[in-house]
Amino acid sequence: MNWLELLTYMLTVIVMIATPGPVMLLVASAGLKGGYKKALQTIFGTNLASLCLIAISVLVLKGLLSINEQVFIVIKILGCLYILHLAVQLFRDALAHQNDVMTASASQQGGFKKGFLVGISNPKDIIFFSAFFPQFIHVTSDLNLSLLVLTLAWIILDFMTLSAVYVGFNRLSKSRHYGKMLMLCAIILMLVAVYGIGLSIVHLI
Repeated sequence: MNWLELLTYMLTVIVMIATPGPVMLLVASAGLKGGYKKALQTIFGTNLASLCLIAISVLVLKGLLSINEQVFIVIKILGCLYILHLAVQLFRDALAHQNDVMTASASQQGGFKKGFLVGISNPKDIIFFSAFFPQFIHVTSDLNLSLLVLTLAWIILDFMTLSAVYVGFNRLSKSRHYGKMLMLCAIILMLVAVYGIGLSIVHLI
């Protein structure tokens, strides 16, 4: 076992998950609206999406699957559009909160299905599992064992990091700056989506 490589992988995963992005913000907003149960359902959804992306990455690594680059780019664009849609809903929630109007927008309710859709279409995760994940397959001398170790590490770290994100945001929700926090989350999501769409269009051209 290459412990240094495994530690590098684990630290990278934690930083990537904790960095503001579609999955992290969805879990946080779902928890703020529906408590830890709703946040947990959302985490399970995003975790399943990650497992699907890992499975695709493994199939590509073993030469059992090939993905056309243009099709891959189109999928990323569709994912960014979905994230942009969620950002607009979250932005409306922020405005409503500032006007003291309580809403139950789907963007904040989260849940297993929404968590899966955001996770499977998240450009950050797609890039990670297609380009970065394969770099750590030599964490052990056996390919299958390496893939198992990396997958289990991802599942555990994903669950723990996103749960910590929920706790942090839950405390912040008691602040009078809650509406502004939602607004900031919405803006970050919009920037991620627009950047991903722009980058994908450039690659298509």
